[in-house]
Amino acid sequence: MTTPIKPKPIHALIGLTHVTDGVLGPILDSSLKGLLASANIYSKPPFDLAAYGNLINEYKASIPAALDGSRTAVAQKDKLRLAVIKTYKQLAHYVEAACNEDMATFMLSGFQPKPDKKTATPPMSDAIRKVEAGPNTSEMSVTLLKQKGATSHKIRWAPVTGGAPGTWTEMVVTRVKKPTIVGPQRDILCFLCLL
Repeated sequence: MTTPIKPKPIHALIGLTHVTDGVLGPILDSSLKGLLASANIYSKPPFDLAAYGNLINEYKASIPAALDGSRTAVAQKDKLRLAVIKTYKQLAHYVEAACNEDMATFMLSGFQPKPDKKTATPPMSDAIRKVEAGPNTSEMSVTLLKQKGATSHKIRWAPVTGGAPGTWTEMVVTRVKKPTIVGPQRDILCFLCLL
């Protein structure tokens, strides 16, 4: 007699603390859309979906006002962000329990499953590992890859307007750490690293 194989628990991707506002919005929208579309399966959520939708909309509406760096606007956006992430996590745990370890049912919820294995993020290019938002609104942090024999790197960046890069700015970096680059708008920059 064979023993039945116990299905592996499905866990939702809930580590959203460090994702950017531009990435978070679509994740939240997907979860709401999936739960509303699958209301016959997910019929008893721990949070009212209409209120969840309102919270998502309030959070997304607060983002443009926070881009100017106003302390009040940033504080309001951060407060709404924390509230919507907390609600998202509660709903994610509900979906994990309600799907009965069935991946097809889980995927109907609009939530993304947590990857089974941790995989390293591939570098952006041969010279740049990643580009992240800096501590201030107009700053970007670039992590470079170590290049054998290179004593310095030249980083060029430019704002993109109308699909084409504008005026390029250059910076020579002698250490491969996280140089902070200041740009006019962090969401529309393109980068080039030269050895």
